[in-house]
Amino acid sequence: MSLKDRISEDVKQAMRAGDKPRLTTLRMITAAIKQREVDERIELDDAAVLAIVEKMIKQRRESAEQYRAGQRPELAEAEEAEIEFLKVYLPEPLDEAALDAIIDEAVTEAGASAMSAMGAVMALVKPRVQGQAEMRDVSARVRSKLTS
Repeated sequence: MSLKDRISEDVKQAMRAGDKPRLTTLRMITAAIKQREVDERIELDDAAVLAIVEKMIKQRRESAEQYRAGQRPELAEAEEAEIEFLKVYLPEPLDEAALDAIIDEAVTEAGASAMSAMGAVMALVKPRVQGQAEMRDVSARVRSKLTS
């Protein structure tokens, strides 16, 4: 079952269960998927749907931080609840050893030895770790590998 189909099934289950917060979040995912399909006139694959989910999680994290800074903890908690609903669609996160192995492989593959090659290394790493690691952490690890 594709990720898009799984989300559609989860929408139906949330409707049957009367789970309004989860249903609202799932409908936002579905709307974002359909918007992109209409805009680009394509059928999204799992990787593209996963990218949409990751983007939505990132947006909610940033919103929660801003709400906390603005002394609005109730709104921050609502954003964090949505993050939990979205995380269900991400693959299992990579452990540190596996992530380091992927980065080392990409550094070798790109023949990188300096910071000027960071973009090439990140271009190789990103599709391999999509949804399984925070890109800011990956970027920091790549930067430390290239500077040491």
